[in-house]
Amino acid sequence: MRAISKLPRRALVLYARVVSLSPSEPPLLSRVADAVHWMNRYVERAENVARFVDVNLHLTLDAPTDHGASPWASLVATTGDHALFKEKYGAPTRENVMEFLTFDRSYPNSIASCLRAARENARSVREVISSEMWKQLNEMYLSVKEASRDPVAAFASPGELYDRIKHDCHAFVGVTYLTMTHNEAWHFGRLGRLLERADKTSRIVDVKAFLLLSQRSALAGAIDEIQWAALLKSASALEMYRKRHGRIVPERVVEFLLFENKFPRSVRYCVTKAERSLHAITGNSLEGRTLPPEALVATLRTELEQGDASKVLGDGGAELHAWIDALQTKLNGVGQAIYEEFLAPRPVSTRAESQLPPARVQTQTQSVAMPMAQSQSQRQSQG
Repeated sequence: MRAISKLPRRALVLYARVVSLSPSEPPLLSRVADAVHWMNRYVERAENVARFVDVNLHLTLDAPTDHGASPWASLVATTGDHALFKEKYGAPTRENVMEFLTFDRSYPNSIASCLRAARENARSVREVISSEMWKQLNEMYLSVKEASRDPVAAFASPGELYDRIKHDCHAFVGVTYLTMTHNEAWHFGRLGRLLERADKTSRIVDVKAFLLLSQRSALAGAIDEIQWAALLKSASALEMYRKRHGRIVPERVVEFLLFENKFPRSVRYCVTKAERSLHAITGNSLEGRTLPPEALVATLRTELEQGDASKVLGDGGAELHAWIDALQTKLNGVGQAIYEEFLAPRPVSTRAESQLPPARVQTQTQSVAMPMAQSQSQRQSQG
């Protein structure tokens, strides 16, 4: 260990990442960390899409369609892929949007594509995950694949379809928690799931709250409350919000989804727990911010702790949109820093680094900086 202690800090991190410094822990290769990270991230993404579509279905039944923008158009806007949707489907009708977000295998962020990607990542690390995890994920993938053979029949009972997908995703998270050792690989998976969840919560707040605030004067009181309740439902937050605040107030809804420190789908909660998993991976204390991703996530967590919904909302929602744009840029920055520090292949070039043993490090095939998209290489590998 004397030779290792003389290495530059960056070289030591690389060595510790690829070859375990503890005799009781097997090596964790970057390809394993990458696959577990994205397996969890894709399952979380599939669950969020299912929830968003399901809430939209209920919203179209509860609220008149002549108030403001179409809920289906705003749902497509949430994905950030409205140009792609328009090119392929045209009008954002109920059937078109459901097909696009659920079964379209050419769209990398559909539920079917996300579960396929999660399954392929799981297949590549079968030696790391539990057999129960593989079984749950495989059954979930096959269930959606079977439903996609007859979309008309599946969409005849859409509530049942999306409830099953959400239930299966929740089951996977539970099985992962209960059957996988909470080591570095588990924390990489948790990190991916929490960053994905923070991103999706911020996206749905951005699109839905911005539309509601900009149309506030045009909406009647009852309709306005239905719309804000739908926003809470999209994050499975309605019941917990009512227990905390009772009456629905727009400012409190935004506060709850962005800054609540005890609700597991709020952005603040996700970033706080992601920071803990990051430090579990690095071995540094929460006060220590030696590595770039540690510094970035600590800064973001501090900003969220000091967040104030009244200041974020401003007048008419424009400030909210700008604030969430900045938030998503910071979340992407954290993801990119994690990739560069732990997952990206790094050439061993210095004389000191030449003392390191050969390391099997493979190139990441998923994009961290663009959380809603896959890289071209991954799409080809799954084709």
